[in-house]
Amino acid sequence: MTRSPIYVAIDTPDIARAREIAARVRNHVGGIKLGLEFFSAHGQAGVREMAALDLPVFLDLKLHDIPNTVAKAVQALASLKPAILTVHAAGGLAMMEDAKAAAPVGTKVVAVTVLTSLDGNDLDSIGVAPDTHAQVERLTLLARQAGLDGVVCSGNEVKAARKLWPQGFFVVPGIRPADGNGHADQKRVMTPRQALDQGASILVIGRPITQADDPDQAARAIEATL
Repeated sequence: MTRSPIYVAIDTPDIARAREIAARVRNHVGGIKLGLEFFSAHGQAGVREMAALDLPVFLDLKLHDIPNTVAKAVQALASLKPAILTVHAAGGLAMMEDAKAAAPVGTKVVAVTVLTSLDGNDLDSIGVAPDTHAQVERLTLLARQAGLDGVVCSGNEVKAARKLWPQGFFVVPGIRPADGNGHADQKRVMTPRQALDQGASILVIGRPITQADDPDQAARAIEATL
C-alpha cells in the first residue's frame, strides 16, 4: 500500500498529547515529524517512544554547525534510524557532505533551504539577496552537489527546485488547507493539492491537523483532497 505523503508535525512538549495525536491519525498519514520543541523536551527516549507507534519518523532538528560537530551529532542520532533528518543548507557543502556520510543507511538527509517563516525582506535583513526563489535554487544545487537526498522548501519554489533536481526528495512545509484559517508564522504557504502538483514528495502539516477538534477527521479531509 502506498503511504500518504502527509507527515503530521507533532511539535509539543506534552508527550501524552503527542502520542494521542499520532495514534488517532496513524491510518491517514505517512509519518510523523518531531521537531526541536519535542526533542528538547524528551530527547532520544521520546523519539523512541513515538517510533513505537510504527510510523516513519521525520526528525526535524535542522542541524547547523561546523562539519565535524554536525557529523558527530548525526552519529549520535544514528541509533534512532529516522526516516528523514534535516540539516541547514546554509551550513555549506562540507557540512552537508559530512552529515550524509555520518547518517545511517536508509535515512534521507535533506537540507533546509529558506524557512517558510522568511520572505525577501527577512533575507535582506541578514545580508542575503532578497529573492527567496533564487536562494532556494542556489541551495538546492548545493545540496545536490553534497550528495544529500533532497531539500526542504516552500510550495512556491518546489517546482523550480525539482526542475534542477528531478530525482530529488522534496519536503514542503507551510501547508494550509484551502479552508484553513490564517497562516500563523508562515509567510510562504500553499494548499496540499497545489504543493503535490508542483512537485512535493511529502507534505508537512501541523496545526491544521493537531489543533483540530478531531485530528483524525482533519487528516482524512486533507488526504481526500490529494
